[in-house]
Amino acid sequence: MLELRPLTAGEEDLFLSLQEPALVGVQSVGRDYRELLALGQYRLEWTWVALRDGAVVARAAWWAGPDDDAPMALDWLDFAPGEDGTAVELLRKAGFDAEYCLVLPPAWRDRPETRAAGEARVDVAQRVGMRPFIERLNYLWTPANTLPPRPGRLEYRPEADDDVVLDVLRRIAEGSLDAHDRRSREKGGVDEAARDNLEFLHWMPSSRDWWRLAFTPSGEIVGLTVPGRNYTRPVIGIIGVVPEQRGNRYAFDLLVEATHLLVEAGVDRIGAETDTTNTPMAATFRRAGYPIVQERLYLK
Repeated sequence: MLELRPLTAGEEDLFLSLQEPALVGVQSVGRDYRELLALGQYRLEWTWVALRDGAVVARAAWWAGPDDDAPMALDWLDFAPGEDGTAVELLRKAGFDAEYCLVLPPAWRDRPETRAAGEARVDVAQRVGMRPFIERLNYLWTPANTLPPRPGRLEYRPEADDDVVLDVLRRIAEGSLDAHDRRSREKGGVDEAARDNLEFLHWMPSSRDWWRLAFTPSGEIVGLTVPGRNYTRPVIGIIGVVPEQRGNRYAFDLLVEATHLLVEAGVDRIGAETDTTNTPMAATFRRAGYPIVQERLYLK
C-alpha cells in the first residue's frame, strides 16, 4: 500500500529514516533537517513522504525563509532504488510551484556514482514538468584563501534611497549575463529585473547599511556591491556594473570591497554564486581567491 502525505508533528525521524548514500543534494553538504525545521525554514506541511507499507521510499522538502508564506525552492529530493516513479507521484501530489535547486559536488559529472544520482533526480523533476534552467557555481571564501588588497580605483558610498538603488539596478540589468536577470527581462524588461533584485536584497536578513554604490574618482557611477547574509551564512549578495563601465574589470574591485567589508565585520566564511555561463564573473571569483565548493542545477 502506498501513502503520499506531508509530515505531521513529531515525525522528523520518519523523514530521516530513508537510507541513501547522500552523494548529491543538500544532505551531501551536511544540511540538518531538524535544525532548519526549528528555524522555520522547513515546514511540516512543506515536507512530504511516500510510505510503502509504512516505510519511507521517497521524500521531498521545500525550503523558504522563516517569514515567507510559500516555499521558495525544492531542495531535498530522495527516493529508494526503483522508486523514481513514486517520487514523481509525490511531487505531483504535493503540487508546489517552486524551483528545484539540486546541490552537487564539483565536477559531479566526472564520477559515475554522482552523475547517476544527479541525473536520476533531474529525470524525476523533468517527468513532473520541470525543465533545466541554469547551472551555477557555488563558492566559499575563508581566511585560508587569498584576501586581495583593495585596488583603490573606486569610491564607495552607502545609499539610503531605494529609488536611487533601483535606478542603478535597472542599468545593471541591461545586458546582464545572469540567467535569472535575463528571465526577468524577458517577462517585464529591465524594470522587472531591477525590482526582483531589490526585493531579493531586502529579503536577506542582513543590514541594509552594508549596500554600497561605487563611483570613479570623478563621480561617475560604476555599479553596486552588496555584502550580505542569507539564512545560512554571509554571502556576496550582488555585484553589478553599469553598461558604460564594463570592460574595465570593475567587478573584481566590487567583489574585493564586499569581501573586505564582511571580513571587517568579523566574518570568516563568505558564500557566493554565479552561472556557469557567466564566464567573466567566474573568472573574477577565481582571481579573488574564491574556490568552488559546490555546483547547483536549477530546474523550473
